Amino acid sequence: MKEAIVLVSGGLDSATCLAIAADKGYSSYALSFDYGQRSVSELDAARRVVSANLVMGRKVMEHKVIELRMGEFGGSALTDANIDVPEIESEGIPVTYVPARNTIFLSYALAWAEVVDADAIFIGVNALDYSGYPDCRPEYIEAFQKLINLATKVGVEGRQISLETPLINLSKAEIIKAGEQLKVDYALTVSCYQADELGQACGVCDSCRLRKKGFADADTVDPTRYQ
Repeated sequence: MKEAIVLVSGGLDSATCLAIAADKGYSSYALSFDYGQRSVSELDAARRVVSANLVMGRKVMEHKVIELRMGEFGGSALTDANIDVPEIESEGIPVTYVPARNTIFLSYALAWAEVVDADAIFIGVNALDYSGYPDCRPEYIEAFQKLINLATKVGVEGRQISLETPLINLSKAEIIKAGEQLKVDYALTVSCYQADELGQACGVCDSCRLRKKGFADADTVDPTRYQ
């Protein structure tokens, strides 16, 4: 069986990505990060999502939660308590962007992929319904794939670790519809940037707005628990 590292944040997109990896015939190594984020309830959600996949008979070989101390740098509303999470739409790159986050996450995923001899890395980045993050763009993914090919033992030996982004060209509604076909339980997920300890969403941050709109556009019930 093919094997993949799947980044699982506990949110809607990564839960869908994990299900897609299984549907494509991969057994997965789930990887989550405690990086100093404001909403730690998303890690509880990540564990629930992985457990649900195991109950459904999908192969998740292992789930690691790696601690990173990115909060020591600050610079983002998600890692710095002194910066408020915006509750209205803004222009440009928002303050919820965490500097170099996907680069750091993918580097860890790549290291684990080399160790377990994985064939692919799955990440749920999205270029259509996203919040303006530069590390969610197709150009970024293409550049990181080149890095994988150049900077790994398997790459030098002629075998590729494929960086898979199955959601990158989908709207939030299309992601939800794809997940529903794969029986993803979105009630288990937490997408809110400032969810409380119980995982209840604020309903007003960028992520909540995109999630609400996605369920509305998909014409399906929103199972999110709001404060």
